[in-house]
Amino acid sequence: MTDNEKIIRELYQRAEVQDSTGFVELFSADGYFHDVSAGQKYYGADIGKTVDIYATAFPDMHRALEEVMVMGDVVVVQLSLNGTHQGPLVLPAGTIAPTRQTIHAPCCDVFRLRDGKVISFDCYTAATILFAQLGVLANLSAALHSA
Repeated sequence: MTDNEKIIRELYQRAEVQDSTGFVELFSADGYFHDVSAGQKYYGADIGKTVDIYATAFPDMHRALEEVMVMGDVVVVQLSLNGTHQGPLVLPAGTIAPTRQTIHAPCCDVFRLRDGKVISFDCYTAATILFAQLGVLANLSAALHSA
């Protein structure tokens, strides 16, 4: 296993234990997390919000890593996001109240590293599948409440 793969696996482990501060520590000072499906980029300490948002909405969130591909300083991970929607899911468009539904949403994450730190994390969650599993896809605008 390469050093870059170890760093990325550590990043997921910190997310699993809901350690948002430790999660942020693995990023470079100019690094970012881009939630592509939500259209939101996070920098600095705000990167930890991504862990906190999912921990609040899905306290039992588990990220099942299916395949990890390393190409030098680029790491691509295919995974699924698994959990039960027990808290508010805060999105840029609004907040989805708890549905108590279980998700198994596919996701692909692309990381770029430099000198042992994450400089970019582009997260491609299959949002339409996630919303369908939450039971809100048919009436998404009604499910969203302004934050």
